[in-house]
Amino acid sequence: MSETNTTEIGEIAPQNPPLPLQRPRRLRGNRALRRMVRETLLTVDDLIYPMFVMEGTAKKVEIPSMPGCYRYSLDLLLKEVAEVFALGINAVALFPVIPESRKDDTGTESYNPEGLVHSTVRAIKKAVPEIVVITDVALDPFTTHGHDGLLDANGVILNDPTVEVLVKMALSQAEAGADLVAPSDMMDGRVGAIRKALDDRGYIDVGILAYAAKYASAYYGPFRDALDSAPKFGDKKTYQMDPANAREALKEVALDIAEGADIVMVKPALAYLDVICQVRQATGLPVAAYNVSGEYAMIKAAGQLGWIDEKQVILETLTSIKRAGADLILTYFAKEVALMLHK
Repeated sequence: MSETNTTEIGEIAPQNPPLPLQRPRRLRGNRALRRMVRETLLTVDDLIYPMFVMEGTAKKVEIPSMPGCYRYSLDLLLKEVAEVFALGINAVALFPVIPESRKDDTGTESYNPEGLVHSTVRAIKKAVPEIVVITDVALDPFTTHGHDGLLDANGVILNDPTVEVLVKMALSQAEAGADLVAPSDMMDGRVGAIRKALDDRGYIDVGILAYAAKYASAYYGPFRDALDSAPKFGDKKTYQMDPANAREALKEVALDIAEGADIVMVKPALAYLDVICQVRQATGLPVAAYNVSGEYAMIKAAGQLGWIDEKQVILETLTSIKRAGADLILTYFAKEVALMLHK
């Protein structure tokens, strides 16, 4: 019996395993190779910087639940806007801190042409005219009750009367010079009503970034701290979406597109990467995602405790949002990331 087939009588000799035809590790061997075949590239152009503005002068107040994020008075906000634009960030999204004395049950301050948002928009467009200014269209920062809509006597959110106020708000922001208005309230039909009003008044070039799939999420806590805009009673589950639903998000996106949205957004981002992916597959419009305050705060807290490599986790997190299908990312990390990417 041939010795090439047996080692002892009746025992089959071991055969060498076949070599793999594919070795994916070949393309991971060094940094240059990894960069050459990288599928998803995060750039500064992807980033939108949310900013908090408050009344007064020479004020910069850190938000305790959002380390590294600040409420700025307008004079200091303008300096920050100029700095981030110089870093390549193309857009800022404004959120106002409204004093209690200027709030009421119907949010009339939201469309005051001399209000904080409007004066801020005018000042930014004068100081840094090329930066894109995005204004929030929602009533919660302006109402005494902290909800995004008008209430009936029983505390029920009224949809259509709220839309009428949102139209006034969007028009006043467009008149102040906003490039994009961003309805974040989740009232039915508000995108169509705002689009019609803008067009009727000649603001055909003012775009709508629709919070198309905004969930009733527990990740918004630090943001509400920043604006002191938490609802004074109940919750927002009758108008913001159930976190369990994805098909409904596609319905909301389709409705907003049909009504004239230019960009659609999913909010929050990390717990909804599957939704971002499905929205990306369903539309050719630009898709935005909001890396919200709770997502920011968790990374910051873990980083401060030394539990994670904070910078690498930030980059990995934002890359995952883009990989899921987002074209644009609203993130409080925008300035940090811009500085990292410039190195």
